[in-house]
Amino acid sequence: MAVRDVEFVIIGGGVAAAKAAEGLRAAGGEGTAVVLTAEPELPYERPPLSKAFLRGEAGRDYVRTHDEAWYRDHQVELLLATRASTLDQATRTVTTEVGDQLRYGGGLVLATGAQPVRLGLPGEDLEGVYYLRTVDDSERLRAAISRAESMVIIGGGFIGAEVAASATQMDTRVTLLEVADTLWTRAVGAEMGRFFEAFLRDRGVHVRTRTGAERLEGGDSVEAVVLPDGTRLHADVVVIGVGVRPDTDLAERAGLPVDNGVLVDQQLRAADAVFAAGDVANADHPLFGRIRIEHWAEALNQGLLAGRNLAGAGERYDRVPYFFSDQFDLSLSYLGHAREWDDLVVRGSREVKEPKFVAWYLHQGTPRAALIVNDWDAEDPVRDVIRRARPVDPGRLADEGVDLGQL
Repeated sequence: MAVRDVEFVIIGGGVAAAKAAEGLRAAGGEGTAVVLTAEPELPYERPPLSKAFLRGEAGRDYVRTHDEAWYRDHQVELLLATRASTLDQATRTVTTEVGDQLRYGGGLVLATGAQPVRLGLPGEDLEGVYYLRTVDDSERLRAAISRAESMVIIGGGFIGAEVAASATQMDTRVTLLEVADTLWTRAVGAEMGRFFEAFLRDRGVHVRTRTGAERLEGGDSVEAVVLPDGTRLHADVVVIGVGVRPDTDLAERAGLPVDNGVLVDQQLRAADAVFAAGDVANADHPLFGRIRIEHWAEALNQGLLAGRNLAGAGERYDRVPYFFSDQFDLSLSYLGHAREWDDLVVRGSREVKEPKFVAWYLHQGTPRAALIVNDWDAEDPVRDVIRRARPVDPGRLADEGVDLGQL
């Protein structure tokens, strides 16, 4: 068992961990900085795993946040394939699963991310059944799709839809199952969900809503998905994507405050000298209250700020939340956060062949969020409107003759 004294520890292998190291050094944090990641990979970014990397259009270098030289040049030590098993706040000690200990004098960032929710269906352990979370998962799935004639995706969220789009582009017949009335209702509501459902169908994805899976069948490998009514869908490959849960195990054992993620304040602090960022962080946002956003953009920006605050910057995280998704020829972005809304105002065209619109989510007349489809110039002015958090005339929001910058 080795015991080392260091200044900073960052736990995680995604973009939040990599950016925490970057933010730490950018803000002048000095001293030994160590990044622990359970995977044998340099910290990397997950959005390409369901898109360009899955389709074979980009390699592993493309998904890495920084190359190896960056860590060397910035004197950040990487401990790959190293899992943290315990965190002791009192002694400021991280113990790895093999018993080595790191005692940090300056502080720590938890960027442990999230883990896929397991359905536990009968037959789930058959060859050809995949959950998608790691770069290795994506590489294996790519090989399987390249051999497959048909696949079934269980779960119609953003990851399921992105994989469906990629696999369809790889000439595999895809059936997408979603138990809700339409797609993405929790994120964008039923009206917008029906648009995206129609869009995917138009591009060749076989979408079945109000449909779950009963079990998976096959010999050595999966052959079919059986629905509750007995319908048997042939499948050479099955992907299960029904959401993720924040990976709070280490935080809970350490006695940190946990409720749907690690509870952090507006500076992303969970406890004395302990910060959290990314999928695992449930942040106190000055505009939206407590939110936990599972997306690359939040992980990137929270990671940077947590690293800066680790170095003593004392900054507040107040960015307007943002996520994006690319599917076929559609690029969508969502700005803000709307738990509920009493009006939905759409500006532009929802024609599925060539959509281009902004959908505003209003609560008591105030735009709280906006969904942007194929209108890249809209993001900055839309972000400004949401940040102002003031009522806007719905007619002006809908009127394409009113410049977004005037709102």
